[in-house]
Amino acid sequence: MTAGFAPRPEHGQIASSASQSSSKSVARQWFQHATAPRVYTNAVMVDAIRAEYPQLHLTVVPPVSCDLVSWAAAGHAGLAAIDKESDRLRVQNYLPPATRVGGQRGTISEAVDFGKFLLDWKGKEFVVYIQSGRDGMEPWPADVYQYILSPSVDSTNKLLMDAGVWTSELHDEIWVFDQGYWQKSRELYESIKKASWDDVILDEKMKKSIIQDVDNFFNGHETYDRLSVPWKRGVIYYGPPGNGKTISIKAMMSALYKRKDPIPTLYVKSLSSFAGPEYSINNIFSLARRTAPCYLVFEDLDSIVSDNVRSFFLNAVDGIQKNDGILMVGSTNHLERLDPGISKRPSRFDRKYLFPNPNEKERTMYMKYWQGKLEGKSEVELPDKLCAAIAKITKDFSFAYLQEAMVSSLLLIARDAEDGDEEDASLHETTCLECMDSHDKPRSGGTCDRETTRPFKGLYDWVWAVRQLEQSGGGDDDLDSYLLWRVIKKQIRILREEMDNEKEGKK
Repeated sequence: MTAGFAPRPEHGQIASSASQSSSKSVARQWFQHATAPRVYTNAVMVDAIRAEYPQLHLTVVPPVSCDLVSWAAAGHAGLAAIDKESDRLRVQNYLPPATRVGGQRGTISEAVDFGKFLLDWKGKEFVVYIQSGRDGMEPWPADVYQYILSPSVDSTNKLLMDAGVWTSELHDEIWVFDQGYWQKSRELYESIKKASWDDVILDEKMKKSIIQDVDNFFNGHETYDRLSVPWKRGVIYYGPPGNGKTISIKAMMSALYKRKDPIPTLYVKSLSSFAGPEYSINNIFSLARRTAPCYLVFEDLDSIVSDNVRSFFLNAVDGIQKNDGILMVGSTNHLERLDPGISKRPSRFDRKYLFPNPNEKERTMYMKYWQGKLEGKSEVELPDKLCAAIAKITKDFSFAYLQEAMVSSLLLIARDAEDGDEEDASLHETTCLECMDSHDKPRSGGTCDRETTRPFKGLYDWVWAVRQLEQSGGGDDDLDSYLLWRVIKKQIRILREEMDNEKEGKK
């Protein structure tokens, strides 16, 4: 942005006029007004600019609808400062990096609170004032306005149309609604760009159904019209946390952006705003209707749509106004918390997909997914039989718990390898199937030489699974030759105890 404000020596007729005309009267009035009680800054600016440039046409436009600075910075026009440094007010901020990984230090950004610029576009020149200020003690952010001077209304309108269209579009970004505002997020776009359905472990029939449902919607506008069916749809993903709802949404967002005609995503974080949740709902659906066809995401739907806004939300979803081209997806870990008018009423949310804890087959598939990730890493072996064994002893684990078991085990292995320490002797031990403790010579049956304790239900299932492995010929002696098995068994046991404690705490 700073480079875009660099002075330019080559000025035409309008630039020469602007340079010869003293901007002191406009600048001084703005500064004088900004240091005193305000009424309406726009009126003061318009009066001062018209007095200084009576021969030019004046247009006032907020950057939220037509961002001349960003549009010019993207290479569509030239923008250069033409005022004196003493007549200018700029604010510089340090922006910390999104992550310190890689040694990034952040950047310095510059914002203009008051400035005067020359804008070159298609051989035409425009004088542009930019001012930012807050009238009164309003809690919302300061208003920013651009004041465009040109010889004709027609040239200004053409400029605004070109810059306005660009401003309304996404440029490797995602619309994110938070704190009452729509904002373009490049960071979220980058995070979903590499998301793929290949990374989503689900029942294949359900995955295929989800993908086809969305594709059929966006490909089927003519079919909907022919059948006189409203071209809108709603889907709910529900089930216990950690089983693929979020990654499925990300994979869908990525797939929609890769279409020949990309489908934009509008992502809603919350309804909280300075003007109340009703204002937020109206703002959300207004942009969705303008952006359609689009993918409108409400993650944690039960938290977003509370009882006090339910009626307003339902009216926006299924009221008088058309929502053509809008496919809504809402996710929730607690379907029972949703009002029946949302969860059980087709034409609002038409389909519901349950994301349950994975069964043994899906857990095995997930371990084979890790098998591919670890391929070529000689220090960690994950053969097919180990994938099946881990799946066997992780009954009731979510994908998130399976991931934690793998990640914590791999980090322990890597830490020991980096430290050069001898492998923990306890990793060579197996677990007594009676007292759930480690022994030098553990037993799988008979009477334990320690006092037997009654295990939690979850741990009992774990014991049963290990016994089944032994009876099938894939017992500890065979599997314990793999370092990952020795480590992950202990991590699974720790996580199992954590899960059991959570269940006990909910009773």
